[in-house]
Amino acid sequence: MPETREDLARHYMLSPRDLVSVVAKRGDTNRLGFAVQFALLRHPGFGFTLEEGAPEHLVAFMGEQIGVFASAFDRYAARPATASVHARDAEAALGLRQPTNADLPLLIEAGAKAAWSTDRGVPIVIGITEALRASCITLPSPSVIERAGIAGRARARLRAYDALLVGVSADSLAKLDAVLVVDPQTGLTPLAWLREITTAPTPDNVRGLLDRLARVRDIGLPVAIGDAIHPDRLRQLVREGRASSAQLISRYTPSRRRATLAAMILDQEAKLIDAALDMADRIIGGSFTRGNNKQKKSYAATTRDVGRIMRLFDRTVVALEEAQESGIDGFVAVDAAVGWDKLLRARGEARTIASLAGENPLLRAADQWSRLRKFTPLLLEAIDFKAGRGSASTIAAVNTLREMNRSGRRDVPPAAPMPFRKDWRTLVKEGGDKPDRRL
Repeated sequence: MPETREDLARHYMLSPRDLVSVVAKRGDTNRLGFAVQFALLRHPGFGFTLEEGAPEHLVAFMGEQIGVFASAFDRYAARPATASVHARDAEAALGLRQPTNADLPLLIEAGAKAAWSTDRGVPIVIGITEALRASCITLPSPSVIERAGIAGRARARLRAYDALLVGVSADSLAKLDAVLVVDPQTGLTPLAWLREITTAPTPDNVRGLLDRLARVRDIGLPVAIGDAIHPDRLRQLVREGRASSAQLISRYTPSRRRATLAAMILDQEAKLIDAALDMADRIIGGSFTRGNNKQKKSYAATTRDVGRIMRLFDRTVVALEEAQESGIDGFVAVDAAVGWDKLLRARGEARTIASLAGENPLLRAADQWSRLRKFTPLLLEAIDFKAGRGSASTIAAVNTLREMNRSGRRDVPPAAPMPFRKDWRTLVKEGGDKPDRRL
């Protein structure tokens, strides 16, 4: 029941026509009782009962409108016959009628429509009450509405199960049932195995995820079946399935069991794809991290050599400076101060250290090529990549790798697309026109 004065005015303000009906009753007690019944039938729509009475703030508000003290309502309860007559009069004035058993199908269907997207009680009750109001029927008792809501919710669930499974073949349904059968060798159901998603980024774990993805796809569920029901209902089926053990799911009715499994399998396919891509991304990123770490260690190991070569360089510069000031031959000065043979030997070391410092990370990352090869061919086959026009060359490169894997071809085609950074393209083709496959 509304309690604030604004809400009371919104629902219970009497129009001039309403006032005519109220004033026509004889005596303040009858006028106030009729006005209260009139208000309750309008909102929330329940008929008035002498046992339950009416909220005091509503009685007071209606009394204010017709100039009658609220205390007059106390005497109204002593006249049940009059109250019954007034109830019929108020219904007639509002164009309402009492509910009957023949209205139960209307209530259940309204509940089913409201429950198409949810199992929550309040939205379902609201759907039923709105349908009754739209049909100009006063609301039955709360217990009747509750039972109709429960029946409507059950009907909505069955409709969702049927809608989800209507496009699923008999073979796929049999495979759905099979995921609940315990494997005698492992003691686990296929469903339990499919639910296992490892997180450690290793090639074997990527392959394990792709094996599960292949098993999920082998069930053969049409991708679009999830569109047949409300997204909230689909998510609810997934949540129920995740929270239930295989043993509990197996005790569901056939339609509920299969619909729950279908929703879970659709969701699991997406989860497995995401997990496989994420893990592959971490392994590839880890290849660069390992390469960088190895490069840093190699460079750190040259610290003593770097100091020695820099000291040698310093002495060479000092010798040349002194030679210039004294007017002697620079070569002779350097040979005397440093030693020409020693300087030539240091040249090769300096070149190696300089190359190490400026080495491209891709070169070290390529050392992990064999590790990536353990799963990337399977990944490229399992995932159908799409992209906009701006990434067309990347998709073409993926397709090139996929065809090479399928045919067993070892050499990268000279004209293969290379959507890389310029310095990487240079490295890949550094040996000539034939691209370096590892890079």
